[in-house]
Amino acid sequence: MPAEPLSPAEIARRLESLPGWALEGDRITRTFRLPSHVAAAALTVHIAAIQDELNHHSDLTLGYNTVALSVHTHDAGGAVTEKDLALAARVAAAAPAHGAE
Repeated sequence: MPAEPLSPAEIARRLESLPGWALEGDRITRTFRLPSHVAAAALTVHIAAIQDELNHHSDLTLGYNTVALSVHTHDAGGAVTEKDLALAARVAAAAPAHGAE
């Protein structure tokens, strides 16, 4: 059964508890700044492990000292769903251990 899209109002309400995350078009996004390239790479690997555990994968971009995510649910027509917010919450909880801002 496909995940149900969330309303823009529900997404906005839920993003209040996820600082730095924003709704951009049909997806939620966040860019983390880290103290070094190695720290950014380590966070990228950690996020990939979380994505595999949740079986929910986002666009993930590694920069010199940044990691950017762009998340939506393909089987919900590219809309934001509970799956996306769950992934965002897990990433937000993991990021500080890598020195992410």
